[in-house]
Amino acid sequence: MKNTVSTFKEMKSKGEKISMLTAYDYSMAKLIDSSGVNGILVGDSLGMVCLGYENTLSVTMEDMIHHTKAVTKGAKNALVVSDMPFMSYQTSIYDATVNAGRLIKETGAHAVKLEGGATVCKQVKAIVDAQIPVMGHLGLTPQSVNMFGGFKVQGKSEEIAKKLIEDAKKLEEAGAFSIVLECVPYKLAKIITESISIPTIGIGAGKYCDGQILVYQDMLSMFSDFKPKFVKSFANIGSDINKGVKDYIKEVKESSFPEEKHSFKIDDSIIEKLY
Repeated sequence: MKNTVSTFKEMKSKGEKISMLTAYDYSMAKLIDSSGVNGILVGDSLGMVCLGYENTLSVTMEDMIHHTKAVTKGAKNALVVSDMPFMSYQTSIYDATVNAGRLIKETGAHAVKLEGGATVCKQVKAIVDAQIPVMGHLGLTPQSVNMFGGFKVQGKSEEIAKKLIEDAKKLEEAGAFSIVLECVPYKLAKIITESISIPTIGIGAGKYCDGQILVYQDMLSMFSDFKPKFVKSFANIGSDINKGVKDYIKEVKESSFPEEKHSFKIDDSIIEKLY
Protein backbone atom coordinates (compact mmCIF):
# COMPACT_ATOMS: atom_id res chain seq x y z
CA MET A 1 0.00 0.00 0.00
CA LYS A 2 1.30 3.44 -0.95
CA ASN A 3 2.12 5.62 2.05
CA THR A 4 1.17 9.31 1.91
CA VAL A 5 1.02 12.26 4.28
CA SER A 6 -2.63 11.29 4.85
CA THR A 7 -1.51 7.78 5.79
CA PHE A 8 0.74 9.23 8.50
CA LYS A 9 -2.10 11.31 9.97
CA GLU A 10 -4.48 8.33 9.90
CA MET A 11 -1.92 6.14 11.64
CA LYS A 12 -1.61 8.63 14.49
CA SER A 13 -5.38 8.82 14.89
CA LYS A 14 -5.56 5.02 15.06
CA GLY A 15 -2.63 4.74 17.45
CA GLU A 16 -0.63 2.77 14.89
CA LYS A 17 3.13 3.33 15.05
CA ILE A 18 4.94 4.77 12.03
CA SER A 19 8.24 3.23 10.88
CA MET A 20 10.86 5.26 9.02
CA LEU A 21 14.47 4.70 7.97
CA THR A 22 16.98 6.68 5.97
CA ALA A 23 18.21 5.66 2.52
CA TYR A 24 20.58 7.37 0.11
CA ASP A 25 20.70 5.16 -3.00
CA TYR A 26 18.54 3.01 -5.28
CA SER A 27 19.58 -0.44 -4.04
CA MET A 28 19.08 0.29 -0.35
CA ALA A 29 15.86 2.19 -0.95
CA LYS A 30 14.48 -0.81 -2.85
CA LEU A 31 15.45 -3.21 -0.06
CA ILE A 32 14.02 -1.02 2.70
CA ASP A 33 10.86 -0.28 0.72
CA SER A 34 10.22 -3.96 0.03
CA SER A 35 10.39 -4.62 3.78
CA GLY A 36 7.26 -2.52 4.31
CA VAL A 37 8.63 0.60 6.00
CA ASN A 38 6.17 3.51 6.02
CA GLY A 39 8.61 6.28 5.19
CA ILE A 40 12.12 6.84 3.88
CA LEU A 41 14.08 9.96 4.72
CA VAL A 42 16.87 11.01 2.39
CA GLY A 43 18.61 12.78 5.23
CA ASP A 44 21.41 15.30 5.05
CA SER A 45 23.06 12.74 7.33
CA LEU A 46 24.33 11.44 3.97
CA GLY A 47 27.08 14.01 4.37
CA MET A 48 28.49 12.01 7.28
CA VAL A 49 27.62 8.40 6.45
CA CYS A 50 28.05 8.55 2.66
CA LEU A 51 30.35 11.47 1.87
CA GLY A 52 32.60 11.50 4.93
CA TYR A 53 31.87 15.06 6.04
CA GLU A 54 32.44 16.01 9.68
CA ASN A 55 28.82 17.14 10.00
CA THR A 56 25.80 17.98 7.84
CA LEU A 57 26.66 21.62 7.19
CA SER A 58 28.60 20.97 3.97
CA VAL A 59 25.77 19.12 2.24
CA THR A 60 24.52 20.95 -0.85
CA MET A 61 21.27 21.06 -2.81
CA GLU A 62 23.06 19.15 -5.55
CA ASP A 63 23.99 16.40 -3.06
CA MET A 64 20.39 16.11 -1.90
CA ILE A 65 18.95 16.11 -5.41
CA HIS A 66 21.45 13.49 -6.62
CA HIS A 67 20.74 11.05 -3.78
CA THR A 68 17.00 11.65 -3.58
CA LYS A 69 16.62 10.92 -7.30
CA ALA A 70 18.17 7.50 -6.73
CA VAL A 71 15.98 6.74 -3.71
CA THR A 72 12.69 7.61 -5.40
CA LYS A 73 13.52 5.18 -8.21
CA GLY A 74 13.84 2.37 -5.68
CA ALA A 75 11.00 3.22 -3.29
CA LYS A 76 7.53 2.43 -4.63
CA ASN A 77 5.40 2.29 -1.48
CA ALA A 78 7.17 4.34 1.20
CA LEU A 79 6.64 8.07 1.62
CA VAL A 80 9.94 9.65 0.52
CA VAL A 81 11.01 12.78 2.40
CA SER A 82 14.06 14.79 1.32
CA ASP A 83 16.06 16.99 3.69
CA MET A 84 16.53 20.64 2.88
CA PRO A 85 20.26 21.26 3.42
CA PHE A 86 21.85 24.01 5.49
CA MET A 87 21.23 27.53 4.05
CA SER A 88 18.73 26.31 1.47
CA TYR A 89 15.80 27.74 3.45
CA GLN A 90 17.16 30.01 6.19
CA THR A 91 18.03 32.94 3.90
CA SER A 92 14.51 33.87 2.75
CA ILE A 93 10.98 32.63 2.20
CA TYR A 94 11.63 32.83 -1.55
CA ASP A 95 14.76 30.68 -1.36
CA ALA A 96 12.99 28.17 0.87
CA THR A 97 10.07 27.79 -1.53
CA VAL A 98 12.24 27.57 -4.65
CA ASN A 99 14.59 25.01 -3.12
CA ALA A 100 11.73 22.93 -1.74
CA GLY A 101 10.22 23.01 -5.22
CA ARG A 102 13.48 21.80 -6.74
CA LEU A 103 13.64 18.85 -4.37
CA ILE A 104 10.12 17.78 -5.30
CA LYS A 105 10.23 18.59 -9.02
CA GLU A 106 13.71 17.27 -9.81
CA THR A 107 13.68 14.14 -7.62
CA GLY A 108 10.15 12.84 -7.31
CA ALA A 109 10.18 13.08 -3.51
CA HIS A 110 6.82 13.41 -1.78
CA ALA A 111 7.79 15.88 0.96
CA VAL A 112 10.66 17.93 2.34
CA LYS A 113 12.05 18.23 5.87
CA LEU A 114 13.60 21.29 7.46
CA GLU A 115 14.96 22.06 10.91
CA GLY A 116 13.77 24.64 13.41
CA GLY A 117 10.69 25.94 15.19
CA ALA A 118 9.16 29.41 15.30
CA THR A 119 12.03 30.91 13.29
CA VAL A 120 11.15 28.85 10.20
CA CYS A 121 7.35 28.86 10.42
CA LYS A 122 7.02 31.48 7.70
CA GLN A 123 9.09 29.29 5.40
CA VAL A 124 7.03 26.23 6.32
CA LYS A 125 3.78 28.03 5.57
CA ALA A 126 5.05 29.32 2.22
CA ILE A 127 6.25 25.86 1.18
CA VAL A 128 2.95 24.27 2.23
CA ASP A 129 1.06 27.03 0.38
CA ALA A 130 3.03 25.93 -2.69
CA GLN A 131 1.43 22.48 -2.21
CA ILE A 132 4.58 20.82 -0.88
CA PRO A 133 4.22 18.75 2.33
CA VAL A 134 6.69 19.69 5.07
CA MET A 135 8.09 17.58 7.90
CA GLY A 136 9.44 19.63 10.80
CA HIS A 137 12.45 18.78 12.96
CA LEU A 138 12.93 19.85 16.60
CA GLY A 139 15.30 19.04 19.45
CA LEU A 140 18.84 18.27 18.39
CA THR A 141 18.84 19.85 14.95
CA PRO A 142 22.23 18.89 13.45
CA GLN A 143 22.45 22.02 11.27
CA SER A 144 22.60 24.00 14.53
CA VAL A 145 25.49 21.97 15.92
CA ASN A 146 27.74 25.03 16.22
CA MET A 147 25.09 26.92 18.18
CA PHE A 148 24.51 23.95 20.49
CA GLY A 149 28.23 23.44 21.04
CA GLY A 150 28.05 19.85 19.83
CA PHE A 151 25.56 17.00 19.53
CA LYS A 152 23.67 17.32 22.84
CA VAL A 153 20.27 16.33 24.20
CA GLN A 154 17.83 19.24 23.97
CA GLY A 155 14.97 20.18 26.31
CA LYS A 156 16.38 19.35 29.74
CA SER A 157 15.70 22.81 31.19
CA GLU A 158 12.21 24.19 31.82
CA GLU A 159 12.79 27.10 29.45
CA ILE A 160 13.89 25.01 26.49
CA ALA A 161 11.30 22.30 27.20
CA LYS A 162 8.50 24.88 27.07
CA LYS A 163 9.96 26.34 23.88
CA LEU A 164 10.00 22.92 22.19
CA ILE A 165 6.34 22.39 23.05
CA GLU A 166 5.43 25.81 21.65
CA ASP A 167 7.60 25.29 18.57
CA ALA A 168 5.80 22.01 17.85
CA LYS A 169 2.42 23.74 18.08
CA LYS A 170 3.60 26.56 15.82
CA LEU A 171 4.92 24.12 13.22
CA GLU A 172 1.55 22.39 13.20
CA GLU A 173 -0.20 25.74 12.77
CA ALA A 174 2.16 26.57 9.89
CA GLY A 175 1.03 23.41 8.11
CA ALA A 176 3.69 20.77 8.84
CA PHE A 177 2.30 17.24 8.45
CA SER A 178 4.66 15.69 11.00
CA ILE A 179 7.66 16.54 13.20
CA VAL A 180 10.90 14.68 13.90
CA LEU A 181 11.93 14.89 17.56
CA GLU A 182 15.64 14.21 17.95
CA CYS A 183 17.46 13.65 21.25
CA VAL A 184 14.61 14.91 23.41
CA PRO A 185 13.89 13.45 26.89
CA TYR A 186 11.17 10.84 26.45
CA LYS A 187 8.76 12.38 28.97
CA LEU A 188 8.98 15.71 27.16
CA ALA A 189 8.52 13.95 23.81
CA LYS A 190 5.34 12.38 25.25
CA ILE A 191 3.95 15.81 26.17
CA ILE A 192 4.78 17.20 22.72
CA THR A 193 3.20 14.17 21.03
CA GLU A 194 0.01 14.61 23.05
CA SER A 195 -0.06 18.38 22.45
CA ILE A 196 -0.35 18.23 18.66
CA SER A 197 -2.57 16.39 16.18
CA ILE A 198 0.22 15.65 13.67
CA PRO A 199 2.56 12.66 14.10
CA THR A 200 5.88 12.89 15.93
CA ILE A 201 8.73 10.74 14.64
CA GLY A 202 11.33 10.05 17.28
CA ILE A 203 15.05 9.48 17.05
CA GLY A 204 16.44 9.31 20.54
CA ALA A 205 13.11 10.61 21.89
CA GLY A 206 11.61 7.50 23.45
CA LYS A 207 8.69 5.18 22.84
CA TYR A 208 5.85 7.68 23.22
CA CYS A 209 6.42 9.28 19.81
CA ASP A 210 3.99 8.30 17.06
CA GLY A 211 6.81 6.72 15.07
CA GLN A 212 10.54 6.09 14.97
CA ILE A 213 13.38 6.72 12.53
CA LEU A 214 17.00 5.57 12.47
CA VAL A 215 19.90 5.97 10.08
CA TYR A 216 20.08 2.56 8.41
CA GLN A 217 23.88 2.39 8.66
CA ASP A 218 23.52 2.76 12.43
CA MET A 219 20.82 0.13 12.97
CA LEU A 220 22.65 -2.35 10.72
CA SER A 221 26.07 -1.67 12.33
CA MET A 222 27.59 -0.39 9.11
CA PHE A 223 28.89 2.95 10.45
CA SER A 224 31.69 2.68 13.00
CA ASP A 225 32.85 6.30 13.44
CA PHE A 226 30.55 6.65 16.46
CA LYS A 227 27.36 5.08 17.85
CA PRO A 228 24.70 7.31 19.43
CA LYS A 229 23.11 6.12 22.69
CA PHE A 230 19.69 5.86 21.07
CA VAL A 231 20.78 3.38 18.39
CA LYS A 232 19.93 -0.31 18.64
CA SER A 233 21.76 -2.69 16.34
CA PHE A 234 19.22 -4.95 14.58
CA ALA A 235 21.81 -6.74 12.43
CA ASN A 236 25.60 -6.84 12.23
CA ILE A 237 25.87 -6.20 8.50
CA GLY A 238 29.12 -4.26 8.89
CA SER A 239 30.86 -7.33 10.26
CA ASP A 240 29.38 -9.51 7.51
CA ILE A 241 30.62 -7.09 4.83
CA ASN A 242 34.08 -7.04 6.38
CA LYS A 243 34.22 -10.84 6.46
CA GLY A 244 32.92 -11.12 2.91
CA VAL A 245 35.55 -8.71 1.57
CA LYS A 246 38.32 -10.55 3.42
CA ASP A 247 37.13 -13.90 2.03
CA TYR A 248 37.06 -12.38 -1.47
CA ILE A 249 40.61 -11.06 -1.14
CA LYS A 250 41.81 -14.44 0.16
CA GLU A 251 40.29 -16.36 -2.77
CA VAL A 252 41.66 -13.91 -5.32
CA LYS A 253 45.15 -14.28 -3.83
CA GLU A 254 44.84 -18.09 -3.87
CA SER A 255 43.35 -18.13 -7.40
CA SER A 256 40.39 -20.12 -6.07
CA PHE A 257 38.09 -17.42 -7.44
CA PRO A 258 36.85 -17.24 -10.12
CA GLU A 259 36.02 -20.91 -10.72
CA GLU A 260 34.97 -22.35 -14.08
CA LYS A 261 31.29 -21.81 -13.22
CA HIS A 262 31.99 -18.07 -12.97
CA SER A 263 33.62 -17.98 -16.42
CA PHE A 264 32.45 -17.93 -20.05
CA LYS A 265 33.36 -20.62 -22.59
CA ILE A 266 34.57 -20.59 -26.19
CA ASP A 267 34.93 -23.48 -28.60
CA ASP A 268 38.42 -25.05 -28.45
CA SER A 269 38.63 -25.10 -32.23
CA ILE A 270 38.53 -21.31 -32.27
CA ILE A 271 41.15 -21.08 -29.54
CA GLU A 272 43.49 -23.32 -31.57
CA LYS A 273 43.34 -20.91 -34.48
CA LEU A 274 44.48 -18.06 -32.28
CA TYR A 275 47.93 -19.57 -31.63
